[in-house]
Amino acid sequence: MRILHLVTPAGIDDTERPSGGNVYDRRVADGLTALRWRVVEHPVAGPWPWPDELATRRLVDALRAVPDGEAVLVDGLVASASPDVLVPASRRLALGILVHLPLGVDAPGARAVEREVLQAARTVVATSAWTRHWLRSQYGLTAVATAAPGVDPAPVAAGSESGGALLCVGRVCRAKGYDVLAAALETLTDLTWTCDWVGPVDAGLDDSALSLVTRVGPMSTAELAARYAAADLVVLPSRGETYGMVLTEALARGVPVLASDVGGVREAVGTTSDGQLPGLLVQPGDPHALATALRVWLTDPDFRATLRVSALDRRTSLTGWDETAARVADALPAPIGVRR
Repeated sequence: MRILHLVTPAGIDDTERPSGGNVYDRRVADGLTALRWRVVEHPVAGPWPWPDELATRRLVDALRAVPDGEAVLVDGLVASASPDVLVPASRRLALGILVHLPLGVDAPGARAVEREVLQAARTVVATSAWTRHWLRSQYGLTAVATAAPGVDPAPVAAGSESGGALLCVGRVCRAKGYDVLAAALETLTDLTWTCDWVGPVDAGLDDSALSLVTRVGPMSTAELAARYAAADLVVLPSRGETYGMVLTEALARGVPVLASDVGGVREAVGTTSDGQLPGLLVQPGDPHALATALRVWLTDPDFRATLRVSALDRRTSLTGWDETAARVADALPAPIGVRR
C-alpha cells in the first residue's frame, strides 16, 4: 500500500466555509483511499490571510513528522506563500503541489515566491487545463499534470415552463461578481423570475446591492442538491474562475448555465456531442451583457428548450471523482529512491 501525506488548509469539511478547493481536497483524499492508498491528512492552515506565524509552525511540524523520502502533496493555498518551509523540505521529501488557483493570478507581486515553491516540487498537479497553461506560461514549468474536478451523477432536474428559477452558488464576494449580477437584475424587473444565491457572505461586504436576490447561506450537500433540482438556469457571474465546479454540478442535472467567459469556465462547461455550448458565456464584469443574456433566456421558450437539450447531452460526457483521483494518483511523485 502506497502512502501519501496530504497537507491541506484546516476545515476542509467545515460546512460553514464551503469552497470548491475544500470539496476537491476531500474527494481526492477519499478517492485515493478507495484506490488503496493510505492517506495521512495534515490540516495546517486557517483561512486567509496566509501565512501567519501559527500556521507556519503547524506546517513545519507537519512536514517534520513525515519520514524521509515519503510522498507529500501540499495544497497550493498552503504551499505557494511558504518557500522558506517548502523548498528545504523538498530536499528530503517527494514533494508535490496541488494548485487550484495560482497565487500569482490575483497577486502578481507574489509570483516570484510561488515560482520558487513550484520549481522545487517533483510534481505539480493543476485542477484545470487553464491553470496548467497559466503555470507553464508564467513560471516556465515544463511538467504539470492536470486532474480536473469530477462530478457525481444526479437525477435530471424537472425545470419549469417559465424558466424563471435562477440559481447562483458560491461565496458572495466581488470576485464572484455579485455586484454584476445585482446590476443586471435591476434591469429585468419587468419580467417574472426568482434568484437564489447559496453561499456565505464575505466578512465586511456590503451586500445590500443584492436586494432582489434571496440569500440562503451555506447549505448541506442534500439541501444544495434540492436547490439544483429546482433550478432552471445556474448563473456564475465571476470575474475569474480556474474551472467552475458549480457549472458541472448544474450540467449533471441537465440544467443549462450562464457564466462569465473567464479562465477555465469553457473547460468546465464543455460542449455537446455536436460541438454546441450547453449554456451561455458572456464578458466578465459586464452587467449589460449579463442582463441581455438573461432577458433572452427568460423571454424565449424555444431558446430555453434548445439549451436544455444541450445540457442533457453534455450531462452524458461528464466524468466522476474516481477519474480525478486516478489522475492525481498517476501524477504523484514516487518516494525518493523508489522507481515508479
